[in-house]
Amino acid sequence: MPIIENSWTHAYITTNGIKLHYVTQGEGILMLMLHGFPEFWYSWRHQIPEFAQNYQVVALDLRGYNDSDKPQAQSAYVMDEFVKDIAGVIQGLGYESCVLVGHDWGGAIAWNFAYAHPDMVEKLIILNLPHPAKFSQGLSTPQQLLRSYYIFLFQLPLLPELVLQASDYEAITKVIQGTAFNKNAFTTADLEAYKDAAAKRGAITAMLNYYRNIFQQRLLNKNWSILEVPTLMIWGEQDTALGKELTYGTQEYVRNLQIKYIPNSGHWVQQEQPEVVTEYMREFLA
Repeated sequence: MPIIENSWTHAYITTNGIKLHYVTQGEGILMLMLHGFPEFWYSWRHQIPEFAQNYQVVALDLRGYNDSDKPQAQSAYVMDEFVKDIAGVIQGLGYESCVLVGHDWGGAIAWNFAYAHPDMVEKLIILNLPHPAKFSQGLSTPQQLLRSYYIFLFQLPLLPELVLQASDYEAITKVIQGTAFNKNAFTTADLEAYKDAAAKRGAITAMLNYYRNIFQQRLLNKNWSILEVPTLMIWGEQDTALGKELTYGTQEYVRNLQIKYIPNSGHWVQQEQPEVVTEYMREFLA
């Protein structure tokens, strides 16, 4: 799938008291894409031109990432604020609702946003991030606790920053390339782009603050109702951070659910298997 260079437009929007950077292409119904850690809008480079044929695609830099504002207070990186950011983006762009797409942390935000504002989500697409109730259950198992060791490592002050910044941000490359099943999915230029985004002033601490607030928010202890928004889950089966078993039983929490498993893909499924991801998304949206 060729990437159409410079086919998109860079822009900024003020929402919830901060300025967020985004890339956009196309027109029509809003398709809002939310990336994960340690990424930025670039994670959706394969999907933006594909879906711009039928939608106004908007790929955000989440707060704290790349060219978006990076509030210094750790308390600025909590789910209530992320949800407000997304509501403000949708309304600020002149829409009442959107097709919401999220991967990793973007998926966590998308799940929570769909529960908070189901009227603003026409359809929900989640990539390699389990329903919050299933993730909470998973953390009670030794297997998933071992896979999620980095969450606990990131609670430490200063040390995670030093590790991620060392040797010209080599750890960013290792996080992405080291956990990809399809190693050829990332060129040297792709990995340099992720390192450059992480190197922007304040970005590393902001990115880590997402994790540092997980336990204080009691996000993992909520009682989750049944979500009425039509939902597609896409899952790269060789994800080393989040086990496939975390998807089992999701239908207990989502009334209208489809799950598509993709072999030969790790955690970065929309980048490792972009053609398959696009195909499944198109089928769901048709």
